[in-house]
Parts: sequence; C-alpha cells; structure tokens
Amino acid sequence: MGLTIGVDIGGTKIAAGVVDEEGRILSTFKVATPPTAEGIVDAICAAVAGASEGHDVEAVGIGAAGYVDDKRATVLFAPNINWRHEPLKDKVEQRVGLPVVVENDANAAAWGEYRFGAGQGHDDVICITLGTGLGGGIIIGNKLRRGRFGVAAEFGHIRVVPDGLLCGCGSQGCWEQYASGRALVRYAKQRANATPENATVLLGLGDGSVDGIEGKHISAAARQGDPVAIDSFRELARWAGAGLADLASLFDPSAFIVGGGVSDEGELVLDPIRKSFRRWLIGGEWRPHAQVLAAQLGGKAGLVGAADLARQG
Repeated sequence: MGLTIGVDIGGTKIAAGVVDEEGRILSTFKVATPPTAEGIVDAICAAVAGASEGHDVEAVGIGAAGYVDDKRATVLFAPNINWRHEPLKDKVEQRVGLPVVVENDANAAAWGEYRFGAGQGHDDVICITLGTGLGGGIIIGNKLRRGRFGVAAEFGHIRVVPDGLLCGCGSQGCWEQYASGRALVRYAKQRANATPENATVLLGLGDGSVDGIEGKHISAAARQGDPVAIDSFRELARWAGAGLADLASLFDPSAFIVGGGVSDEGELVLDPIRKSFRRWLIGGEWRPHAQVLAAQLGGKAGLVGAADLARQG
C-alpha cells in the first residue's frame, strides 16, 4: 500500500496528514475541534478531504483518545468526547470512501516511534507519554499488543498508591496522578507554597501567586536553575522511573521510549527518570537494563503511527 492518511484528534484541533511508506508527511490539513461528537466526525472528514487533495490515498488511520475495540472500529469510551460505543470507522468510511482503521492515540504514537523514531532497531519497546495524563503502548516481537479486547496499555491507570489521590477515571492512586503534567504542576505549587524563597524565578514567570503557576512556567524556571522547579521535575521523574521498573518486570523490553509534552525538557527529566528506573529495577545490579530513550517524533508521532497502522490493514 502506498500513501495513507493519519488523523490526530486533539483538544483544540484535528490534524490530518498524508504519509508515505518512509513515515514522511507530505501534506497536512487542520481544522478546529468542534464541541460535539457529531461535529468531530464532520471535522475528521473535512480534514481528510483537505489533506488528500492532490494525492492518491488508499486508507485512513484515526488516533482517538479512549478505549477502541478489538476490531479497531468502535470507540467504546472516550473521556473527553461524548463517545460511548461510537461506530467511528463506519461513519467515516461512509463519508470518505476509503478503508478506515481506528486506534487508541497512545498506541498510534507508540507505533510511530517504533517504526520511524526512537524505537528503530528494537523488537520489544514500551512507550509512555507524559502529557496532561499518562498513556502508553506495547510493541513486543515487532507487533503492537492491544490485548484481547483492544484496551491494553492503559498504564496511567495502574494503581500505584492504594487509596491515593483521586483520579479522573474514578479510581484512586493511579500512576498518572504522580507522573504527568498535572502532577508536575501540583508538585510545584506545593513546594512554592511551602518555600516561596526557593521559587522566586518560578513565581516571577507567572502572576506572582502560587495559583498562577503553569507547566510552561515550571519548564522555563527549571532551565534557569529555580530550585523548586528542578525539584518538581525530580519528583515526577522519581515516580516515572519507578513505574518503568515495574513495567520492566512485566514486559522486559530492550527500550522504553518516553514521549509527551513533559519529555520535551530532555535530559532535565530523562536523566532523573533513568536514575529512578535503575534504583527500583528488581535485580538491577545483575540483570541487563533497558534503554530509556527520548521520543523523536514529537507531536507528529500519533499522526504518522495512525497512517502506518492503516497501511498495515
């Protein structure tokens, strides 16, 4: 199969891109994300039509945040869109006249990194995305492992603290409550409130108040040496690395790929993640260690991965 289209459904925009067999994006088309579920279907179709203009496209892959069934056709549940058993594949196929594959967006991003990014050369890769929440994907034996019902790799909702912090999923103590962008902001606010004298740079980047601290402020302050910002990243990394050590016990991959917005800070967060991973890896003194690598495709991973999964059929 030649050219395919990948679609990435974001909170503010829906992006479609024509992707070739080497993972190169040949054209893109973006539309604003509508507020309604039906409006999003319309927007997906408009983005596909816009991106495909002038190209001979053979299939479409859609990355959707939520649980996608084992047939890669129906979104069983989407946390941020009112989709409950939404037959997304059928609806889009009828409109665009092309075969459609629907995949969880984190799975699509993991596949993109495995095929064309940091995972090249590895047969067994676990990906995690440290964004607002925490997502993931499993590639074992060169295959994307989705589980019997299609909803594997929801790593963010592994409970790491019994009766811990309440999660948006309704459970308590989920990993993403301790290793995510939201967690990073919480750590920074707690520390800035306790020791404001150690957060002068951080507070100066916002409105001067603890409540005004945002993720972008923490990143900028850490790069300027702000103690609270740096310590907040270290706390997030401590939880992220410990979680990777648990995943190593389950899957024993040759590499972990860390993506998502938090990972954009590079070694500021990756180095302490590696140290925490080594600290908590069972038998780590005597066993081989998986590499902990930075994702390479950035925000394009989901689009490129979805397009390639459509190519796989």
